[in-house]
Amino acid sequence: MIENNVKNILKEIPERNAFGEKITLVAAVKLQSAEDINRAIKAGITDIGDNHVQEFRDKYEFIQGEPRRHFIGHLQTNKVKYLMGKVHLYHSADRLAVAEELSKRGEAAGISSDILIQINIGGELSKGGFEYGEAERAYELINKMPALRVKGLMAMLPLTDDVALLSELARKMRALYDAFKKYDGNFEYLSMGMSGDWKLCVEAGSNMLRLGTSIFGARNYN
Repeated sequence: MIENNVKNILKEIPERNAFGEKITLVAAVKLQSAEDINRAIKAGITDIGDNHVQEFRDKYEFIQGEPRRHFIGHLQTNKVKYLMGKVHLYHSADRLAVAEELSKRGEAAGISSDILIQINIGGELSKGGFEYGEAERAYELINKMPALRVKGLMAMLPLTDDVALLSELARKMRALYDAFKKYDGNFEYLSMGMSGDWKLCVEAGSNMLRLGTSIFGARNYN
């Protein structure tokens, strides 16, 4: 099943978005076994994203094929030390404390980290991230921190069937990304789109998708 899912999703996702940017697929591997992750990698997945530090650590040495490693979940500052030097891109710099910890530990270890600033585009109390109106100030503060490179933005759209609202929010995120990209050449990624909404996110201009269910099927939380 995993192999077929990977084959089908890679065929379905366009190579580039409407802005001519290459689209990167990050397989969200939360609760997946190392064996199933390796099956996905062998089938063509090049990037994998973890949500939990403990899972990342437990499975790290068992992952084959040298995929690019992403951290896409909420990150506790006391666990940053376990990820240093092992993560290609941190998607969820959702508060200053996380960026500060990555900066501090990176500077001490001589490691520069690529990060995305997480924006709470739906203004949801249940989600982390900077409010839309805080984005510019957050960028100004984080961009000055040593041993960090701000490579773009990340967002999670609300869970709703209101397609018009989702499209509006996705376009709003793209406009924010473009505004930063005009004066920061390091901006490269707009990480937006999961298994239920990736198509409209690509239409709005996302260039990085985080898909789990589309690849591995429904998660088993038992």
